[in-house]
Amino acid sequence: MNVIIQQIEKRQAFFQKISKNIYLMAIKDGFLAAMPVILFSSIFILCAAIPPIFGLTIPAGIEAWLWKIYDYTMGIVGMLVAGTTARCLAGNMNRKMPDGKVINETSVMLAATCGFLLLAITKTDGAFFADYMGTKGILSAFVSAFITVNMYKFCIIRDITIKMPKEVPGTIAQNFRDVFPFSFSVFICAMIDILARNFINAPFGEVFSKLLSPLFAGAESYFGLAIIWFLIPMFWFVGVHGPSVVKPGLSAALYGNTEANLKIFTEGGHPNHALTENFGNFIGELGGTGATFIVPIIFILLMRSKQLKAVGKASIIPVMFAVNEPLLFAAPIILNPYFFVPFCLAPIANVLIGKFFISVLGMNGFMYILPWATPGPIGTVMNTGFQPISIVLSLVLLAVDFMIYYPFCKAYDKVLVAQEAERVEEIAEVEEALPELSNAQAVKLVDKSETVTSDDLEIEQALAQEDDLKVLVLCAGAGTSAMLANALEEGAKETGKHVVAKAGAYGSHYDIMPNFDMVVLAPQVNSYYDDIKTDTDRLGIKLIATKGAEYIKLTRDPAGAIKFVLNEASK
Repeated sequence: MNVIIQQIEKRQAFFQKISKNIYLMAIKDGFLAAMPVILFSSIFILCAAIPPIFGLTIPAGIEAWLWKIYDYTMGIVGMLVAGTTARCLAGNMNRKMPDGKVINETSVMLAATCGFLLLAITKTDGAFFADYMGTKGILSAFVSAFITVNMYKFCIIRDITIKMPKEVPGTIAQNFRDVFPFSFSVFICAMIDILARNFINAPFGEVFSKLLSPLFAGAESYFGLAIIWFLIPMFWFVGVHGPSVVKPGLSAALYGNTEANLKIFTEGGHPNHALTENFGNFIGELGGTGATFIVPIIFILLMRSKQLKAVGKASIIPVMFAVNEPLLFAAPIILNPYFFVPFCLAPIANVLIGKFFISVLGMNGFMYILPWATPGPIGTVMNTGFQPISIVLSLVLLAVDFMIYYPFCKAYDKVLVAQEAERVEEIAEVEEALPELSNAQAVKLVDKSETVTSDDLEIEQALAQEDDLKVLVLCAGAGTSAMLANALEEGAKETGKHVVAKAGAYGSHYDIMPNFDMVVLAPQVNSYYDDIKTDTDRLGIKLIATKGAEYIKLTRDPAGAIKFVLNEASK
């Protein structure tokens, strides 16, 4: 197992390169922005789905209320992700846009949402068919977001816009500038919708399901089961709802084989069909797509990263009941190169082992349709008629899934632990320095801890001399950066040097950065050096990264801090 971990670690640079692709980053960040919706809605789906497992009946009014909340949260998450992904992608692209060219992030959210509705939703007799507004519509969400942002970029770079007189207020003029890119984006999505409905007779969101369904005829062989339960997680890994793509083409077999198994059993025979609905739910998707039942347990008991432990604790109960979205998007597993292999391999191993237990060892095939939220091991025992061998199968699957996931979890854990250790060290150094600040310095630090705004800059620049060296210090929240900015301003007064310094937070610096001559990164944001270097090189700005001890020393030595930035500026 250590050999596997070492091989994964050797490819760490490749994984990081993949994860920094702006489209994958936009998808990941778009999902993270929707995480409150996913976590909130998972509570209500569990409340609605668990009682029937134990034969309890929820009053109709309460059940309808629970599902209503789910439908209007997770049930529209595809639409929400269309907007958040577009906004995140626009933010990434804005950092590489030519000077004076900016994509309106609010406008792309609106356009992507409209495009999503065209691609994913069917309107029949005046009513919306909303099945694809949730996770089933994720494919449409990504396509709409990517089309929208690229169309905005195309129009803005080529100045395809409606220009208003200078007297028109900026917000109104911006709305008119966005008319063409908005219209083109939505029009392209409308054309895709027309093509999909004419050529495959289905919304764009169903395109993969329609095209792949002929491949699933006679899919009950070992090879067929392996292909099916490779495609389901593979699609989910890239953000496309795998079950909605693959399972529609199998529905006749999934339910027909279940009925056939029960008939064979009642007639005294051996139910030998493996390809059934609950076989997929409790074996191939044990704990949700990707067979993730064991993963929160691995995170909680065996990982050192605080992030993974927290994700494990938050997701363990939902995952036991096959609601694994909190795990998929919080770890994250989706689009995380470290998890592609286990996420696809564990379901394949599970269905092959399950098929072997049925075909060779004589375990009964699944004979009933139990609620999909039934915990996998319990559902397996119940569905096979409480055969003791089914308990053995559940234990074997958990052991196999553990062996598949553990080395990849461990490799990812090492990366996170290293990152967390760096942050702890930097925080400790800063906290060690704080008691040595005077009361007056502490007050100034608090006063400077707010992120600098463009209005602040206009005032400062009006007061500053033309030959001032303007320095922007960045950290995670504009608190640690204020320590160095404070030292630089004190040092400027002591030495008479023309240096103006401001503190800022990484992520909110894009609009103000062009107004500075130098950007200094606090240690806690050094990991973003390569990302921001592209922006500073384009703008002709000097970029300096500092280390923990070095940074703290500069905050304590105002004159030394001035000497440091002037020396760096002269290089």
